[in-house]
Amino acid sequence: MNPLKDMKTSHVAMSSRRDVMLAGLVAGAATGLPIATQAATPAKPSQLASKPAEGSNSVSTIIARDGATIYYKDWGKGPVVIFSHGWPLNSDAWDGQMLYLAQRGFRVIAHDRRGHGRSSQASEHNDMDGYADDLATVIEALDLKNATLVGHSTGGGEVARYIGRHGTERVAKAILIAAVPPIMLKTPANPEGLPMAIFDDMRRRLSADRSQFYRDLAVMFYGANRPGAKVSKGTLDQFWLWGMQAGLKNAYESIKAFSETDFTEDLKRIDVPTMVLHGEDDQIVPVKNTARKAARLIKGAVERYYPGAPHGITATHQDQVNEDLLAFIKGQSGD
Repeated sequence: MNPLKDMKTSHVAMSSRRDVMLAGLVAGAATGLPIATQAATPAKPSQLASKPAEGSNSVSTIIARDGATIYYKDWGKGPVVIFSHGWPLNSDAWDGQMLYLAQRGFRVIAHDRRGHGRSSQASEHNDMDGYADDLATVIEALDLKNATLVGHSTGGGEVARYIGRHGTERVAKAILIAAVPPIMLKTPANPEGLPMAIFDDMRRRLSADRSQFYRDLAVMFYGANRPGAKVSKGTLDQFWLWGMQAGLKNAYESIKAFSETDFTEDLKRIDVPTMVLHGEDDQIVPVKNTARKAARLIKGAVERYYPGAPHGITATHQDQVNEDLLAFIKGQSGD
């Protein structure tokens, strides 16, 4: 009998068991799901939310109809405000608005779009119908009612398509910020739009070197290339970080979704009070071809335009946006 050899063998066995356990934990953390539920088959939306107590400031996940995992966060108590983020970001881009409203008596909820942030990188349904249906799943799973839907950029298209597909039974108001509707792409019916070559170049650069592409895009996104612009390095860095959390396939396919989708009929179906808010120096989603057209398609839309403001207006003009959001949600917009 060799005690040292026996101790070494026992230690190796324990280490192996520990490594297996750690591997399982890491795999579970990577999916964002509890270990016991990873093999579960998709169920109905009402069964899929790991729902925290209202106002518990917890975070959780919901399983979409096709099995994709959708991450969301849920802060505060009170009237519900739901946020849909822009491309290629995630729900963290709304933190400045969410904190502000949560501190003023609202329940604020935001999710990471499929393929972005902490949601799973689904291979399918990376289009506006898929995004809108995921939003519907979040709303239904959490049984949200009388909610204000707020969408920025691609998220504005998501809000419009949600209403177009699912109606406004659970919606009290809508707010479109620097949003892509009615359609970005230049077509015979939309001659003021952006040519396909711009979006093809985005796909090419994204595929070739997405890290550098996001660093370059951030500058235009926040208007840091304008004389006198005061955009911090931290703001530019966080754009890169959020972009790098998106799956390459998801981000690539999303370009088609936000640029080629025609939301004209969706906008016409909006029958709740709606505010359209846009920066007049938006280099990503030009205001003339989007917000001003969208406002004409939405009955009774309230319009807000910020002179000299860029696409990333929720960050560069955070205080002003927050005040306008609060006033409109509370019915004090002055229009």
